[in-house]
Amino acid sequence: MAGAENVVGSRSQANRELRRFLLGLGRGAAGAMLFGIPMLMTMEFWALGFSMDRWRLLLMLLANIPMLILLADLIGFEHTTTWQQALRDATIAYGLGIAISGAILVMLGIIKADMSLSEILGKTAIQAIPASIGAMLGRSQLGGQDDDEEKDGEDGGAVPDHLSTHYVQELFLMAVGALFLNLNVAPTEEVILISYKMTPWHALAAILASIAIMHAFVYAVAFKGTHAIPEGIPWWHAFLRFTLPGYVIAMGISIYVLWTFGRLDDMAFTQMLMSAIVLSFPGSIGAASARLIL
Repeated sequence: MAGAENVVGSRSQANRELRRFLLGLGRGAAGAMLFGIPMLMTMEFWALGFSMDRWRLLLMLLANIPMLILLADLIGFEHTTTWQQALRDATIAYGLGIAISGAILVMLGIIKADMSLSEILGKTAIQAIPASIGAMLGRSQLGGQDDDEEKDGEDGGAVPDHLSTHYVQELFLMAVGALFLNLNVAPTEEVILISYKMTPWHALAAILASIAIMHAFVYAVAFKGTHAIPEGIPWWHAFLRFTLPGYVIAMGISIYVLWTFGRLDDMAFTQMLMSAIVLSFPGSIGAASARLIL
């Protein structure tokens, strides 16, 4: 009898795990569509898939792999305990991003049968990057009752203090948030146009506003997930430890994305810096938001 009960219990556990995985898969597909649609319907992104340097596109595709693995380890389709499971989730997210991006581009008539293989692959590949991130974020953002129960079971319903989160993980999540929002904005011509219209005073105001908004999002405004500064710790501790490094990360991500898309080619250094400051404004908001929602 005991052996039969163990078999039934094992099957029940396996069924629950399979159900959670399938739910995560569905949420991942929904996340890929939800977070990827703005870029899937952006003309500049279609053009970049055809025109951008293939080695820069390849570099971004390769860089996306370790980022997805690390993200999977934090918020994968299941609660991962090994790097093999995180790699599996990252592979699934990338596959969902590729499949959904290709299907939607075909449905919208952006990819056609008479196009060259290089153009089809380029348009699908560049769209698969934000879609794969969206697929991974789908579990975090579209989670339901099962996820809440899992969290309660793991920590007894207590909300962990933000200081218990590993510092490097916080910085990584800020980088993901900055990258995702930058991908929405960087392909547009408006970023370059705004950078040409800005004066140094405008640039300084944009930097200060970006930093102030980042700090307010996480520590001052009462959003869900807002972090409270523990008593006895001065406000500038969090500012120096998280907000300023977060802005530096957003700036670095902005420069990388602009370079990848060829927006910095043949530009003077001052104009490159202006363009990076412009893109760092949405990037910093994305970085701050990631700390709240992931």
